[in-house]
Amino acid sequence: MKKCVVGVLFFFLCATTGFAQKYEANWASLNKRGIPAWFNNAKFGIFIHWGVYAVPSFSAVGPGGYSEWYWATKDVGSGDNHEKTKTFHEKNYGANTPYQSLESQFTASLFNPQQWANVFRRSGARYVVLTSKHHEGYCLWDSKEADQSWGRSWNAVTGTPKRDLLGDLTNAVRAEGLRMGYYYSLYEWFNPLWQKDKPRYVKEVMTPQFKDLVTRYKPSVIFSDGEWDLSDTAWNSTSLLAWLYNESPVKDEVAVDDRWGSGTRGKNNGATYLTSEYGSGMQPGVVWEESQGIGQSYGYNRMETADDYKKSSDLVLMLVDIVSRGGNLLLDIGPTADGRIPVIMQQKLLDIGQWLEVNGEGIYDTKPWKETRQWTLGKRPEVKEEAFMSGYNISNLVKPSKEHASVEMFFTSKPGALYCFLPAYKSQVTIRNYTPAKGAAISILGTSKTINWAQKGKDCVIDLSSLRPGDIPNGLFVVKIKG
Repeated sequence: MKKCVVGVLFFFLCATTGFAQKYEANWASLNKRGIPAWFNNAKFGIFIHWGVYAVPSFSAVGPGGYSEWYWATKDVGSGDNHEKTKTFHEKNYGANTPYQSLESQFTASLFNPQQWANVFRRSGARYVVLTSKHHEGYCLWDSKEADQSWGRSWNAVTGTPKRDLLGDLTNAVRAEGLRMGYYYSLYEWFNPLWQKDKPRYVKEVMTPQFKDLVTRYKPSVIFSDGEWDLSDTAWNSTSLLAWLYNESPVKDEVAVDDRWGSGTRGKNNGATYLTSEYGSGMQPGVVWEESQGIGQSYGYNRMETADDYKKSSDLVLMLVDIVSRGGNLLLDIGPTADGRIPVIMQQKLLDIGQWLEVNGEGIYDTKPWKETRQWTLGKRPEVKEEAFMSGYNISNLVKPSKEHASVEMFFTSKPGALYCFLPAYKSQVTIRNYTPAKGAAISILGTSKTINWAQKGKDCVIDLSSLRPGDIPNGLFVVKIKG
């Protein structure tokens, strides 16, 4: 009896002083949480890569040419990109100029968070994800862990901008009615403590810094990255996520990606959404998100030309393709060091928004249909499901080809409605192996035209021959079948 009383008292003391482990910190337990429904319904988000790397804003153009990797590419990289980056740095800043000193040119002097947020809203995006800290370790908010571990001012408040860039943008984005989230790199290439003692770095820098970010700014999304050097056990990831999902101020709202240790990508879909990066994406049945830049880099790259940027029509097509397969598109922009979103990027975003004003009904809050796309007859090209740098380009797959079949339409659905996305006009559209409900009405989003259809065997044939130029929007348009 005495032992029982002592045991109860000990448990009570542990619980009240925070020493008791309140929640199971393992993937099996975390997976039971699920991913908040708002995330998969939102479909479209804006990614922002902004940090000291915006000063040089350089990478040799090509696959993997990420300007935000400038420091590592210059100092520890290899190959052609390394040589070109090193030459660029020596020419523009001097061979003996350390990367850290470029922080003095990261002024954000023209940063207007309200203008940024206004563009994001008008793009049709439903959430925004800002790099709170990339692998260089520089924080866009007042992080004491950053300054202490680096032994210098290494955040935007104590550093050159003298401004809480993250907080100001967060307030502006939320004022526009959008959700705000943060990219957060677990590791830092050249952090002195990381290089000397990784366990101490995890305990004394990463963990308290992450909790400070979450507690202070209450994100709706956490895009973790830089996880690959350590296991999820070494990062203490499951305990950190247990805190996030059970005790943090965003425990019910936050959606979190799958990058929490070597080997975690593509796994644990009950606890985290899956990510692909310049990849081919994934198929229905999992919650996933594809991220790409408008160009070939995430951070602003001054070496990119207009030809390196995707056409607005191709960005819309990419969004449709991803959503038809149950995913989200996180489209990246790279602001300049003085705080401007390049006008060409703004225009691309506004073009997407114009299209979504008319056709967003077929995007937001939809689910994949029984078929995600319909191919023309013939041999289909092999499309591999790869999460990273796959070379996948949906714009090529919709082009008619003598060598292989092409995608002639995409599908999404809602209760009582099927949406058919057509990349190009055809006088007659046949949906194979589909019978609409009796009395179904067919229309084109953005018009008031009545569309006739007929059932021919197992196929639904939609007649668009009565349409005239101007009756439907230019480019990709949406046929809605209601009923």
